[in-house]
Amino acid sequence: MTDETKQTSNVVALKTPKKAKSCPLCRKLAVQTYSPFCSKRCADLDLGKWLGEGYRIPSQEHPGLGDGLEEED
Repeated sequence: MTDETKQTSNVVALKTPKKAKSCPLCRKLAVQTYSPFCSKRCADLDLGKWLGEGYRIPSQEHPGLGDGLEEED
């Protein structure tokens, strides 16, 4: 084995190539400027869903039960 072969056999890549990501709303190829979205439009649509409480986590609580901090009479 030559010195050059010994040196290159221990070489490890620092970064692996990233898989191309797609926009979570329309599935087009994402753009770095609006990452993870493909355009300003998709980014704004997503923001609108967040602000309009379009994204919710299901729970077992019933609406109107309150937070339990009501004052007692």
